[in-house]
Amino acid sequence: MTDKFYPFKPHSHRVTTTDGLFSSAEVGLANRNSGILLEMLTEDITPTGAHYLLNHFDVPVIDEATHKLEFSGEFESPYSLTMAQIRSLPSVSMPVTLECAGNGRAGVSPRSHSMPWHYEAVGTSMWTGTPLLPLIERACPAQSVVEFSFTGADFGYDKGEGHYFARSMTLDQMQQLEVLLVHSMNGSPLLPQHGSPLRIIVPGWYGMASVKWLVDIKALTEPFTGFQQVRTYQYRQTVDDPGQPIQGMRVKSLMVPPGVPDWSTRCRHLQPGATTLTGRAWSGLGAEIKKVEIEIDGLWHNASVHHRNSKYAWTQWAFEWNAQPGEYVLRCRATDSLGNTQPLEPPWDVAGFANNAAQTVHVYVD
Repeated sequence: MTDKFYPFKPHSHRVTTTDGLFSSAEVGLANRNSGILLEMLTEDITPTGAHYLLNHFDVPVIDEATHKLEFSGEFESPYSLTMAQIRSLPSVSMPVTLECAGNGRAGVSPRSHSMPWHYEAVGTSMWTGTPLLPLIERACPAQSVVEFSFTGADFGYDKGEGHYFARSMTLDQMQQLEVLLVHSMNGSPLLPQHGSPLRIIVPGWYGMASVKWLVDIKALTEPFTGFQQVRTYQYRQTVDDPGQPIQGMRVKSLMVPPGVPDWSTRCRHLQPGATTLTGRAWSGLGAEIKKVEIEIDGLWHNASVHHRNSKYAWTQWAFEWNAQPGEYVLRCRATDSLGNTQPLEPPWDVAGFANNAAQTVHVYVD
């Protein structure tokens, strides 16, 4: 074993990648973690079975009847809640769009060896639970508390470091966002792969912040240094760069691929004539979508943007295209209320995070 790579010893080993080629390990990750079916972008709420999945380790099997959420650490009045107590708390249902921070990684060059997402790591669900902030206030954080960690029941190794998946937020961040303690998804109890029986939802941030299989909320007097907080989910330009934390989602749009697909390439075939191009656009931190543009034959056209259903849910857009015979590469890009516009080329960082470059769809009309 000393002559071979041993993944359970601390290391900074990085696998070399080749653009367009994916290793058996990456294929294995793709088999475990599914993306949305882009044709489901027609729906305000993504069907539960079509919502994207990104689970780092094994899915814990938790007995809801015995599960408890602990409020621990530097609280003056620490306590715990059973699932029955949590379900009896004031209930809120909120449509929230979640996107994986690694969405688009396959389009970054050179790319990181990891889950090889193209566009599909996004979805919008109706999440039901109770506001988190009152529960934290009930435990009375000490004056010296600087942030709170959220720990799930899922344990595994990354870069040789064993850890439970955990993230943290400050009180100010939780006050700015309508963070929910969630037990239901689209009107039904959470499925095991989506965090059953309990998770948090952090609206407006990338999905890694919405910790699944939640077991503990801890008040901390020092910044949290857990693996998933500081060793990853940072924008880094070099491997030695300490990085900048990944938080709010970048503005992005996706198109429902028009026409019908070729089985293997997913190129699209269309009949000539009137065609409605449609899709969804979203941004982080509750920012509104102000404009969506469609590129056809090198010319950009403004699409109509519909009113969104919720502050943290995606927005539908549509464009009427009179498709003429030929071969096309269609693109869409969005601009939000903060003035951010999707780039045409992928932004780059070491891990391939938050690639929000404009989507391209290859179409044949004949």
